[in-house]
Amino acid sequence: MRLLLLVRAYQVNGHMKAKLDPLGLEEREIPEDLTPGLYGFSEADLDREFFLGVWRMSGFLSENRPVQTLRAILSRLEQAYCGTIGYEYMHIADRDKCNWLRDKIETPTPRQYNSERRVVIYDRLTWSTQFENFLATKWTTAKRFGLEGAESLIPGMKEMFDRAADLGVENIVIGMPHRGRLNVLGNVVRKPLRQIFSEFSGGTRPVDEVGLYTGTGDVKYHLGTSYDRPTRGGKHLHLSLLANPSHLEAVDPVVMGKTRAKQYYTKDGERTKNMGILIHGDGSFAGQGVVYETLHLSALPNYCTGGTVHIVVNNQVAFTTDPRAGRSSQYCTDVAKALDAPIFHVNADDIEAVVHACELAAEWRQTFHSDVVVDLVCYRRFGHNEIDEPSFTQPKMYKVIRSHPSSLQIYQEKLVESGQVTKEDIDKIQKKVSSILNEEFEASKEYIPQKRDWLASHWTGFKSPEQISRIRNTGVKPEILKNVGKAISTFPENFKPHRGVKRVYEQRAQMIESGEGIDWGLGEALAFATLVVEGNHVRLSGQDVERGTFSHRHSVLHDQETGEEYCPLDHLTMNQDPEMFTVSNSSLSEFGVLGFELGYSMENPNSLVIWEAQFGDFANGAQVMFDQFISSGEAKWLRQTGLVVLLPHGYDGQGPEHSSGRLERFLQMSDDNPFVIPEMDPTLRKQIQECNWQIVNVTTPANYFHVLRRQIHRDFRKPLIVMAPKNLLRHKKCVSNLSEFDDVKGHPGFDKQGTRFKRLIKDQSGHSDLEEGIRRLVLCSGKVYYELDEERQKSGTNDIAICRVEQLCPFPYDLIQRELKRYPNAEIVWCQEEPMNMGAYQYIAPRLCTAMKALNRGSFNDIKYVGRLPSAATATGFYQLHVKEQTDLVHKALQPDPITPILP
Repeated sequence: MRLLLLVRAYQVNGHMKAKLDPLGLEEREIPEDLTPGLYGFSEADLDREFFLGVWRMSGFLSENRPVQTLRAILSRLEQAYCGTIGYEYMHIADRDKCNWLRDKIETPTPRQYNSERRVVIYDRLTWSTQFENFLATKWTTAKRFGLEGAESLIPGMKEMFDRAADLGVENIVIGMPHRGRLNVLGNVVRKPLRQIFSEFSGGTRPVDEVGLYTGTGDVKYHLGTSYDRPTRGGKHLHLSLLANPSHLEAVDPVVMGKTRAKQYYTKDGERTKNMGILIHGDGSFAGQGVVYETLHLSALPNYCTGGTVHIVVNNQVAFTTDPRAGRSSQYCTDVAKALDAPIFHVNADDIEAVVHACELAAEWRQTFHSDVVVDLVCYRRFGHNEIDEPSFTQPKMYKVIRSHPSSLQIYQEKLVESGQVTKEDIDKIQKKVSSILNEEFEASKEYIPQKRDWLASHWTGFKSPEQISRIRNTGVKPEILKNVGKAISTFPENFKPHRGVKRVYEQRAQMIESGEGIDWGLGEALAFATLVVEGNHVRLSGQDVERGTFSHRHSVLHDQETGEEYCPLDHLTMNQDPEMFTVSNSSLSEFGVLGFELGYSMENPNSLVIWEAQFGDFANGAQVMFDQFISSGEAKWLRQTGLVVLLPHGYDGQGPEHSSGRLERFLQMSDDNPFVIPEMDPTLRKQIQECNWQIVNVTTPANYFHVLRRQIHRDFRKPLIVMAPKNLLRHKKCVSNLSEFDDVKGHPGFDKQGTRFKRLIKDQSGHSDLEEGIRRLVLCSGKVYYELDEERQKSGTNDIAICRVEQLCPFPYDLIQRELKRYPNAEIVWCQEEPMNMGAYQYIAPRLCTAMKALNRGSFNDIKYVGRLPSAATATGFYQLHVKEQTDLVHKALQPDPITPILP
């Protein structure tokens, strides 16, 4: 029994005694329970024989193990657990998983590689090392965030990928920080070296590209790419390295989302053909919250990817921060223990140990379909970047590093000593690598990029912003609307939903039958249903989206007696793929889940991928995603996405945290020029294509239906930010007729090009093309329209026109000018609920002014503002004050006297 406890102590704490630090600087206290004396064993017991067999255990304790001496047992335990790999797995509660690992770790004979395999490992390490040396020689002052000190990452990754391919993996999606990215691009993903060298020399623009669609570009250590690479075992792997910003770890959930999408499109239900790999830094793995948000998604039904392999490039220092100031835990990887992930700490100077740990990680992932972590303990030879001075803050560490041999030199000596590889073999490999690098460098001088491979194969035929895309009809045949309408408003006969939900579904069936009074929830469901029957994948996720925060969606019904679930949108066609329509409540995370959905949307254009915030205000928890990826990803990396973001927004007295989707932030990030009216002819218009995203504040169910369908019915993709309603979900006036959804000529909304999204909704009072008697034109957006219209009717005012700007960005200059011409004598007012420093005012004013100037209708001072005064908080927390403010602004917009301009 005492010996069993000693063995268990090694399994639990052996990693604390492992030789993990290549620099030998780390001082760790060896746990007392690894001392045989603690269990009553002395020198005299070392040659005593013991039988350790235990039923249902593996490794040392398996029942078929022979009798061994204590000396042999201790020697093997030291070898297995205290060498250059430290294993942490005893926190895993599953006996089978622990036994599987024990079998791999405690094998009677330690791992050994034959000479042929060692030459391959050496060759790969040479490529990794010489690549960095070559760049350092040619571009001495360039920042490249090299891999010096962690060169063994490259052979480790290559061996991991080879093993994964042997085990059935066909696609790997990689996310990583900037350190080592160029090396991974060149040596692992196989981006042509001449292209990398050409980019270092300033690069040239692709010759056969017309126009300006090269984007703004990004620094070379942020760029991604994808290639097919052959493996050692004769297989082929498709590798995608995602582009990412400097915001460390932000790319993690994006990789998971893209991997999950690949699994859907390749029908990889077992999740064994598509795998995600994330490379982390030690400081960021421990410090960035999105790491935990991403780990936390790993076992959720609609977010699971069958396990991600995490490799931590552990420099043992962040930028300048020591571990003791950067984390509270022993290891930077301790956060992964929350997920029952095994963690393999490995000394990066022992290249064969690195290879073994990486292969073991691939085997674990393919066997148990769950996350695994390889902690590559290394160092940074040149500090945070090549022109940084690390001795300012880590003098002791860098004194050791200056005289420390590289992992290539260490492995070289080991191979020559073993006699398996000769000095001549080594020289031959070195010369070959050096010669190819020089050839590629010479070729880079003449390198001219071909037309940019800016979209993956699924995206063939999609247009870049310089190519005109035809505007398409988004209306649907009446019979299809009726058929899908019936399908989404019924449930099985023996199903017993909540009586309130049953009433909602009965009302929906009545709406479809009568063709009148279609509300927001049904309008959205019709958009999803019609896209699905056309063969498109629809995915909606976010907090509480199945029911909807405001109980308006009810896309998943729950039987009140059995608890069984039923989703009508899963039963639109015969044998419908259960994932073709996916609606999923997410974990309570914004950053991680929005990143996941972004990654998902990037894989295939024929999918409507939507993330909904619980309230629009909560989207600021994911601000990095909006700033670095969604608003600017196409400009920086030439990658399109049609992601839709729903942000519930509207002032109804719920206080400062439940009123505003922060519309102003999204508008402020829009890249359209406020002082230039673009080409607005429908046959030539590229306004939306040239803009970085679309922002809408829609006021009718039909218009919402069309804006969602527009995302798919066009040959380019652009993110869509929707200020989604709250009290309009049940507003008696916020309804549409079924005829506004169809494509029948003569029906409301049908024009010469069919039925489609209205960027602006004109006044509904039946005005002619010229109304000289209208004294005020009120432009507004969102739910305030209904309050203005109600007050106008109540007061009997008939000389004020109210127009709704449904699409704020890009700005509908043509339609605004149409209304300005319609009302030539009208005072022009922008009315909003939000404070002056928020909402759309700051965006609208200069663009409205540009439209007015072009028609000689005045200047900026002729735009009258009606709304709340500037404020630090988005809204008041006092309901009575909210009501007063709202009433005042509605009355002011409709007052008989002219409105005072903002500027005196």
